[in-house]
Amino acid sequence: MFFLLFSFFVGMVSAQLSSTFYATSCPNALSTIKSVVDSAVSNEPRMGASLLRLHFYDCFVNGCDASVLLDDTSTFIGEKTAGPNNNSLRGFDVVDTIKSQLENIFFGVVSCADILAVAARDSVVALGGTNWTVQLGRRDSTTASLSAANSNIPAPTLNLSGLLSAFSNKGFTANELVALSGSHTIGQARCTVFRTRIYNETNIDSSFATSLKSNRPSTGSDNGLAPLDVTSPTSFDNALQEFDKQQGSLALRPRTL
Repeated sequence: MFFLLFSFFVGMVSAQLSSTFYATSCPNALSTIKSVVDSAVSNEPRMGASLLRLHFYDCFVNGCDASVLLDDTSTFIGEKTAGPNNNSLRGFDVVDTIKSQLENIFFGVVSCADILAVAARDSVVALGGTNWTVQLGRRDSTTASLSAANSNIPAPTLNLSGLLSAFSNKGFTANELVALSGSHTIGQARCTVFRTRIYNETNIDSSFATSLKSNRPSTGSDNGLAPLDVTSPTSFDNALQEFDKQQGSLALRPRTL
């Protein structure tokens, strides 16, 4: 279900999309994106989760329009320095590489919004997830909103009602929210996000929490990392849900759901 829902999610910006949008104008678009993504994920498996998250955070703020990629200008402050994104979002260099290669083939044809959508799909596939067809033809935004990013992107500490509200505002049901949360099976969390969970909460296995505390102090080291799925951190599977049933996952969101 995750793949069907995410396919809908990444295509919801427009009803005029087509999987063959670049078939004539840039026939090598998809293969070029896949080649760069495969190389990046092979070099650093964590990058797959980073690219998926980058696209999700783009779509959750005014639609899938690549506004998350825009730097600050004299007329607006971009989304990169928003609270949920600052020192956290990754993968911009991979997107830059893809864009550069595509521009060398056909200048100004493939949108950054479509690059993000396809790169997210290819990242999941590279980590063992199921493939899906990406609808193409998105247009890139020429502006971005720091305030919209701060207010729209769901915080990792949201409780159930907060999560339901945030996703309902984007047109998703509770069941769809649960399915989409399966993306937490890949990637890592920064210590600043899960410190309270391992030191102060009780709905987590004590031995698991203790193992995390060993090199993650109660103060400082905010950028220390731990996998969201400790059993298969670089495989897109259902191991996180199974582990969560037994011990309580590192990420609060899957546990809440």
